[in-house]
Amino acid sequence: MHEASASTLSTYTASDGENLAVQDWPLPDRTQPRGLVLLVHGLGEHAGRYDQVAERLNAWGYAVRGYDQYGHGESGGPRGGLTTRTRLVDDLADLVANARQRQPGVPIIVLGHSMGGLVAALFALDNPGQLDGLVLSSPALGTRVQGVQKLLLRTLPRVLPNLRVGNGLDTQYLSHDPAVVQAYRDDPRVHDRISARLAAFLTGEGSSVVEQAPRWRVPTLLLYAGQDQLVDPAGSRRFAELAPPGVVSARCFEPLYHEIFNELDAQPVFDALRNWLDARF
Repeated sequence: MHEASASTLSTYTASDGENLAVQDWPLPDRTQPRGLVLLVHGLGEHAGRYDQVAERLNAWGYAVRGYDQYGHGESGGPRGGLTTRTRLVDDLADLVANARQRQPGVPIIVLGHSMGGLVAALFALDNPGQLDGLVLSSPALGTRVQGVQKLLLRTLPRVLPNLRVGNGLDTQYLSHDPAVVQAYRDDPRVHDRISARLAAFLTGEGSSVVEQAPRWRVPTLLLYAGQDQLVDPAGSRRFAELAPPGVVSARCFEPLYHEIFNELDAQPVFDALRNWLDARF
């Protein structure tokens, strides 16, 4: 794992007045970026876990910005909470618009992981002209929900949408690297809470993205893990099958677990990302 890039922390006020924690990994002064990559993290985590991704992107000439999603990290809201079904997508829309204002003319690429990949995909679906590129890392396009969980998700979002419980993620399947797993478990900014409304968002919206894959218009790189135990890779496979091949490039890393950029051998993943970026920016 690479040494962390220098980053700066700030606060962004969303359209509803809620504060979101923002982390920037800038390029040296007077360096013209090839693009700005906006990182969207996964369930229970935060943008600070993407130092090694940001460092690589900086080295390739990209400015990087990440933010803690509502109810995560240093941002406002109850841990794992969600005010409305579209809340997370609306926040991303705010950050994309802000990025275009701050750096006019610079290509905007969103890189979303897991839940962040679902959020990014939903944004791209409704706002194809707002992005110059999209990278989906193990996106939550298919979930692993069984038995009593399915029954609860039919009722709880309607009657107790703000009830928060453990998210059930088995952290041993984050990565084959024990150090990554232990660091996740020890991180005070990581939490395991999920509300009924957020759970319904995760389980319901992925299938809608897959169904609409044939009309995809945003240049997209889809990277996913064949041995993912936290989201169902079948959702990514189906998306790749249905999406226009000239628009979506897909790569499955069969032996890897969920956090493909944090695996013991992540170099092929970074190579795939760099090659795709080089071909477009």
